[in-house]
Amino acid sequence: MLLRFPQPFWQAVTWLGDSGFLLPAGAWIAVWLGIRDRTRPSAWRWIFVFGVGCSLIAGSKIAFLGWGIGIAAINFTGFSGHTALSASVWPVACWLAASGQTHRARVTASSFGLFLAACIGVSRLALHAHSVSEVASGYALGLVVSGSFLWWQHRLPHPHLRAQLVLLSLASTALFLRPGFAAPTQAQGALEVISMRLAGTDRVYTREDLLAGRHGPSAGID
Repeated sequence: MLLRFPQPFWQAVTWLGDSGFLLPAGAWIAVWLGIRDRTRPSAWRWIFVFGVGCSLIAGSKIAFLGWGIGIAAINFTGFSGHTALSASVWPVACWLAASGQTHRARVTASSFGLFLAACIGVSRLALHAHSVSEVASGYALGLVVSGSFLWWQHRLPHPHLRAQLVLLSLASTALFLRPGFAAPTQAQGALEVISMRLAGTDRVYTREDLLAGRHGPSAGID
């Protein structure tokens, strides 16, 4: 029933997981945490866990695009970037926006971020952009990123920022995107170029290659 919403609705939801939106938002989180000396160590922790998460996302995509490393049995070609970034950034962004509130309010805000990330994951399925295994693994990866960071923060000083300023800075990245439209292809294009150059191939692997059992990215070219 849930997947029967019209495509424009899911396009609007999936837009909230766009890398062009969430990568700058992740950078803003580091900025806000790094403003004060007492929370600067938290900024470095965020940079570390977020950087590791982004590296794993990119690495899984490059491994498949360049060398065809995937799992045909579960239709897996790499982590869903939209889902993984959403589950990484949104819980922490919501926590930061509620940093001046009570512990319960911060937990509620982070939980909403996780719910939003789950909705973005469902949107990737509704738009046939990813398989269930890719969305589920992406959500799990993002949950590890945001969960480990928030676990570290449990007993550390909170930034106590004004929610309006945090939300305004995070929303500022949306000025470069068109709400409700498909994500820009620059990031995917860059990954494809990097993959081909690293693997020394003239074409990237595709999902069709994986499911058909083809072992070379040049196979099946017309």
